[in-house]
Amino acid sequence: MRGLGLIGLVVALAIVALVAKKQFAGAAAPAVSTGGDATAPAPVRDQARQVQEQYKQALDAAMQQSQRKMPDDE
Repeated sequence: MRGLGLIGLVVALAIVALVAKKQFAGAAAPAVSTGGDATAPAPVRDQARQVQEQYKQALDAAMQQSQRKMPDDE
């Protein structure tokens, strides 16, 4: 029974390793731009700022909704 658990653990580890290898292989090959700057992807820093701004806006909207739903204590 103990051997079966060990075999299952090894199989699960192998599956995770294969998935991780596929993920890293896809991320390791950057896209090469042959066109002008109009089709070039935004720098990572700009993308991070955009994601942060979208997250902040969504959080602010959720906070405003929760404040509207709360009954007045007065």
